[in-house]
Order: sequence, then C-alpha cells, then structure tokens
Amino acid sequence: MSKILGNPRSLAILIICAAGLAISILGGALGNTLGFGFFSSSLPAIQLPAEKVADGFSTPIGKWNLMNTMVTTWLAMLVLTLISIKIRRNLKDVPGRLQALFEVIIEFFLTLCEQIAGKEKARRFFPLVFTIFIFIVVANWMGILPGFGTVGRIAGPEEIAHHHDAYDYHDPALATTTHDSHDSHLGAVKLHVFRDYKSIPVAALSPGSLEEELTFSQYEENNGNVGEGKRAGHLVPFLRSANTDLNMSLAIALIAMVMVHFWGFSILGFFGHAGKFITFKSGPMGFFVGILELISELGRVISFTFRLFGNIFAGEVLLMAMAFLLPLIGIIPFLGLELFVGLIQAFVFAMLTLVFASMASISHDDGDHH
Repeated sequence: MSKILGNPRSLAILIICAAGLAISILGGALGNTLGFGFFSSSLPAIQLPAEKVADGFSTPIGKWNLMNTMVTTWLAMLVLTLISIKIRRNLKDVPGRLQALFEVIIEFFLTLCEQIAGKEKARRFFPLVFTIFIFIVVANWMGILPGFGTVGRIAGPEEIAHHHDAYDYHDPALATTTHDSHDSHLGAVKLHVFRDYKSIPVAALSPGSLEEELTFSQYEENNGNVGEGKRAGHLVPFLRSANTDLNMSLAIALIAMVMVHFWGFSILGFFGHAGKFITFKSGPMGFFVGILELISELGRVISFTFRLFGNIFAGEVLLMAMAFLLPLIGIIPFLGLELFVGLIQAFVFAMLTLVFASMASISHDDGDHH
C-alpha cells in the first residue's frame, strides 16, 4: 500500500478509480435515494417478445411488422457479407491480419469437424456448423454496442394499454371519459417521460430522467399532461440483440435439426435412418425405445432454443440493471462477461449441431456405435 501511495502515477489512478466509483454510485439509482441520481435514467421496459419498430405490409398469409430483432438480424448478415467480400477481394498468399484471423478460425473448426465426424463427413457438416457459429457470435456481440436498447421510438399509453390487454382504455389527452385503471395491474405500470421532438421521431433514455417517471394511474389523474414539450410512454428500441428473440433461436434450432436429419437420411438411406425411431426388430421394447428416441429429438430442439435465448436475454437484462444501478462503470465488467458468454453459446450451439449430425450419420447396427 505504501508503494502505491508513494508512486504518483499509481496514486493518480487510484484517485481516479475511487472518484469514478463514487460518481457512479451517487449518480445512479442507488444515489437517487439520497437525493442525487444525476446520471440515473429510467429502467427500460423489459419484455420477452420482440418490439415492433414500424408497421409492415400485408401478405396473403398475414401482416408482417418490422421488429427490432429482425433489423439486428439483417445488420448481422450485412456485417458478415461485407467481411466476406473484403476477405475475398484481398486474398493473398501472405495473408493480412483479417485473412489470417479467419484462416485460423476456419482451420480450427475444420480440424474439429474431422476429429468428431471423420474426414469423409467433415466437409459436408462444416459449412452449416461454421455458419451457425459465426452468425451467433456476430449477433451476440452486436448486442453490447452503444445504441442497442437505448435509442428508439416512443410507444404511447394507448399502445402500452393494448399490450396489457386493456382494450377499453382511452387516452385522457384525447377523450373525456377515461378507463379506471387504479384497480388493475395497468395502473401500476410505470411510464417514462421523454422530450417530444416532433421533427425527429427518435427518443432516448436521457441521464437524470428517473425522477420524471410516473405510473399509469398518475398519468390519468393528470389527464395526460406531463409538461410542455414532453411525452409519456415506453421506449421501443430500434435495435435489440437478435438472439433475445425466442423466434430467432427457435429458427436456428429448427434449421440445425432439419439438416441433421437430412444428413441422416442422405447417408444411411430412408429406412436406415427412420429405423432408429420406428422399428419392430426388437419387439415391443425396441419399438418403445424408438419412440423415446423420437421424443428426445424434439427435446433437442427445445434445449437448443432455450439455452441460447435464455443466456443472451438474461445477459441483456443484467446489462440494463447494472447501467440503471451504477451508470458509467457498473456495466464495464459485465461487457467482458457478455463477450465471453456470447462466444461460448455460439460454440456450444455449433458443436452440438456437429455432434448430433455425426450421431445421425451412424447406423444403430454399426459396431462402432455405442
């Protein structure tokens, strides 16, 4: 300790860290209870389904709206496409940094596929396995970029009431009769107050806005008046991590399992692969075991889906909570944690796909299969 205090540089770093911690505590939601909270902003509304960014278009099979996770998915695809084009156009015998990085990653996965599935099947499984890995990594890591979850449009009270199934609600600013929400769960829902820039349809959670929160009941009691140039509602972010949408993780899981069984049928033949699930060779017991195998395949889809969705969604909620409690520095350690979790979840998803594909391509009659 004496060495640190005796070194001016170490002492300055210590003082800066201590000052940053103090400012973070006093400026966040914890400091707000003591009368400070100068950095504290409202905790974003958290919901499981993806939020609608804009109305979409009607099709013969229904209406398609533009969701924030859909926008992020397209951006992840665009990033991967641009990286691919850049590497392809600059291929060299002596690779640059970007080319060398991807060569190492691809060689690692190709070697892994050969070790698990064998050289014969490795190149058949590799494209899907690597695509799943690289897409999930990019989509997960994009979720920690600035602007994700903090910039978007404002969902007004009517839209919020609709989400809470209060279809008979009338905005007091637009109607003389109001719906009494004091005895319902809707009345306790908190609304955030935003600056209403009519010329710019974009909103953000501004620092120091925690004190401007109000409940739905208070909003109705004030007849929708929250101040000049202000508007109450919830922030609907334009960008949200793609894998926090259950539909996205389910789609990837379905693609993976459909391809697993496609490879099973193409390598073993129809009866060779189907015989793992429907067989009468071993009597009633063999038939029952086959049914259990079929149920386990459905379980794999569910496991795939909720493992990825649960970890990424929980990470996003954790980042929101830490930014709410300790702005500035509280979120920093967890950003590194989310980078690690995003990488691990992508690797686990890709490896399980590879293992299941390898298992599906081996016949139950194969002596090497256990």
